Amino acid sequence: MKRTLIALAATLAATAALSQGYPDKPVTIVVPFAAGGPTDKVARDFAEVLRKGLNNQTVIIENVGGAGGTLGAGKVAKAAPDGHTLLLHHIGMATSPGLYRSLPYKTLDDFEYLGMINEVPMTLIGRSTLPANNYAELVKWLEANKGKINLANAGLGAASHLCGLLLQQSLKIEMTTVPYKGTAPAMTDLLGGQVDIMCDQTTNTTGQIESGKVKAYAVTTLKPLTTPALSKLPTLDASGLKGFNVSIWHALYAPKGTPKAVQDKINAALAAALKDPEFIKRQEALGAVVVTDNRLKPAEHKKFVEAEINKWGPAIKAAGQYAD
Repeated sequence: MKRTLIALAATLAATAALSQGYPDKPVTIVVPFAAGGPTDKVARDFAEVLRKGLNNQTVIIENVGGAGGTLGAGKVAKAAPDGHTLLLHHIGMATSPGLYRSLPYKTLDDFEYLGMINEVPMTLIGRSTLPANNYAELVKWLEANKGKINLANAGLGAASHLCGLLLQQSLKIEMTTVPYKGTAPAMTDLLGGQVDIMCDQTTNTTGQIESGKVKAYAVTTLKPLTTPALSKLPTLDASGLKGFNVSIWHALYAPKGTPKAVQDKINAALAAALKDPEFIKRQEALGAVVVTDNRLKPAEHKKFVEAEINKWGPAIKAAGQYAD
């Protein structure tokens, strides 16, 4: 009995020491998409406030794009489980199992779930030269131009791809999907008039809408947004696509096997970061909502992702859009 208590005390002391010493070198957050995109923007704002809860240690953003985010996620799954390599991923964490026949990791088994960060609404936008000036006119234009419509997205599995997939299913209008290697080149071609429409996150579209460089038609949430640049846009649900509701969430992960004491410290730093007034202000300006509910807790975060996998899998399968 005495030996058991001594062993337990030693374990608790070692755990406490590990937590206090972490992080003892820069922490890298892997973003599985190109620099300059919506997820990258969230990550860079988040890194600035996360470091405050990590002994002001340097937090580095590493962009590892490709294969719809699975390359970056796979890199983190294989990283040393010491808390110094983390993954910031969006809804693609839940849709990749449906999009890819095989993955270099097991979504629910190869990561420690640390908590959700935010939810980002999406907007349906078009090139500035489109003749349609509101959603009703856009639908008429889409119906009149079947077979000629170019719908841009940031690549298989990207938020814009998922939203566009549901949009086509809901409107029952097939469009020519034009995939790009990231949001930035997709937006560039939309601004240049090479493609017609795109459905993308407010973190990437708000500035373009404010400047008048694109036409904005609707938002993808059930409730209208309050952001000044987006408050006058109708919801797709209220515009006739009943039940249309797409928000792109972001969350934080560590490699499986990361010590519980380290996980707890990261989770505490995450929770503190989401209360930072400047971070909240930046997110609100882009139409994003910082998570404040139980999904901040690792167990609830994982439960939510599992539900999202079950939600998106059938929709992706029905569309027949998957990769090898």
